[in-house]
Amino acid sequence: MEMTKCDVRNYLESIYNVSVAVVRTRIQFGSNKKRNHLIQKVKMPDYKVAYVQLGQQQTFAFPDVFPQKDSQPAEGSVEEMQEKFMEDEKQRQKADPRRGGVTEWFGL
Repeated sequence: MEMTKCDVRNYLESIYNVSVAVVRTRIQFGSNKKRNHLIQKVKMPDYKVAYVQLGQQQTFAFPDVFPQKDSQPAEGSVEEMQEKFMEDEKQRQKADPRRGGVTEWFGL
C-alpha cells in the first residue's frame, strides 16, 4: 500500500515505456475468518489494487523474464541426470499394451 497513483504512473512510463492515461486505485480489505471452534479470528492483510488505463493505441506485453534454455545439459551434470530419470519414469509408467486397457490395480 506504499505506491500512490503517481508512483504507479511514473513506474510504468519509465520502466515499460508506455503512456498511461488514467490510474485508479482501491484498497482490498482482507477477509476475517474463524480459526477454530473458539472465538479466535484471523484477518488476512489488506492490499492495494491499481487499475491502469493506457493511452490511445497503446498495448502492453509482459516481458519474458524466464527465457527457455536452448542448450543441452553438460555430460554428467545434475540436469542431465534429472532428465534421464524423468524419461525412465515416463517409460515405466506407460501402460502395458498386453493388458488390453485393464487398469494396473486389477490383477489378471
